[in-house]
Amino acid sequence: MSKIGYVRVSTVDQNTDRQEIALSELGIQKLFIEKVSGKNTERPQFKKMMEYIREGDILYIESISRLARSTRDLLSIVQQLQDKKVDLVSLKENIDTATPQGRFVLTIFGALSELERESILQRQSEGIAAARLKGKKFGRPRVEKPKEWDKVIKLWKSKEISAIEAMNRLNMNRGTFYRRIKDT
Repeated sequence: MSKIGYVRVSTVDQNTDRQEIALSELGIQKLFIEKVSGKNTERPQFKKMMEYIREGDILYIESISRLARSTRDLLSIVQQLQDKKVDLVSLKENIDTATPQGRFVLTIFGALSELERESILQRQSEGIAAARLKGKKFGRPRVEKPKEWDKVIKLWKSKEISAIEAMNRLNMNRGTFYRRIKDT
């Protein structure tokens, strides 16, 4: 029986120290550390950890949000662990899947975590909609057409100058130039 740890943060700029410290006091024999979003299905260290764990091992995590981003994902991972006869212990939520109560509470916390994530996204969407109603603009500001636009485009359409020459005269990159042409 081995004690395995899994640590994940969402970006390379974030620090794993808090999670590592929480797990360090448990005598973890093998630690898998990842800096990748939970939404990302390509989690190399998670995959290695799932291949590494064996029957009788215990997987320790700082919190269930570090393991999965949705209830479905969490329950799928827990099922994979159960199929391998591996227990899961989440420190923050004080959950141990070795017990029926732990499995029940894990399911509830997974649902609550997903609800919290969806609520955040909903509030964000509502905030953006409210800001738009107040006239807030999002994205890159649209640049006005250059003064000589009509003259240069007329020369380009009559094949007197090349597209590259037109872009240079208008001081535009290729994407902007053709997007403007399409819009006119």
